Amino acid sequence: MKRIIAGLALASAAALVTATPAQAAPVDPAKALKKQYVAGHGVRFTETSRSSLDGKSTGATKTTGVFEFGKGGIVASDVRNHSAGKNSDVFASLMPSRMITVGKHVYAQGGLYSEGLPEGKKWVRYPDTGIRISNSNQMLDVFEPKVLKALVSHAKSTKGGIYRGSLTVKELGKIYGQPVDKKVAKVEVSYLLALNSQGLVTRVVSDWTLDYGILGASHSTTETRFTGWGAKVKVKAPPADEVADVSELGDDSTVPQDIPDGSLNSLGNVR
Repeated sequence: MKRIIAGLALASAAALVTATPAQAAPVDPAKALKKQYVAGHGVRFTETSRSSLDGKSTGATKTTGVFEFGKGGIVASDVRNHSAGKNSDVFASLMPSRMITVGKHVYAQGGLYSEGLPEGKKWVRYPDTGIRISNSNQMLDVFEPKVLKALVSHAKSTKGGIYRGSLTVKELGKIYGQPVDKKVAKVEVSYLLALNSQGLVTRVVSDWTLDYGILGASHSTTETRFTGWGAKVKVKAPPADEVADVSELGDDSTVPQDIPDGSLNSLGNVR
């Protein structure tokens, strides 16, 4: 009888072990990202940026677009900016309503970028700065593996693929390898990062406040959502006969000589 009972106990234990699912190893988001870098494929995004001064809204902007990948990352993009709400964000007013980045150039149109162009021209061409986050209001470049790793490693808590954390602008500057102005170095950027089961970013939110003293406190939040990872994407440059190169425009032209680069230091200039 003792042998029978012992045998039943062992069988029950074995059944429990078999029934318990194995715990999957955490997905490395940086590795998952690199696997997406396949020529001719990409991802779509929608983004909403909101800003306020002493609690009163100063504007909101919605951005939509698509990024095309190559083996090393983003190689092209097509981005549109829209005013959201009664007021347009200050940063958005300095941006084109549409911007295409392909090859070694950035093509812009709309707003200040379409005023006073030669007859028949609809686009202004600029040299590509290589700063991909200039294509949106999101300062956290989740397409840069080292940035993605830092966001995960600095997160204070995780639950269901949600990471929450914060970094100062100075710390972000070190990650990007970008000099940071002292006046914004201590600004803290809080963030939320959401990953799907494959380790790919589905949502990123950045939030920060600049205190201007007697001028008040400026608060900004940018939320970006990504969909359609791996979709086929092909971004094309505008027709050549519709493009005017910024270097060829005269001194009396009102077209901006460059496009805001979305750098960390721009926080203190346009927000």
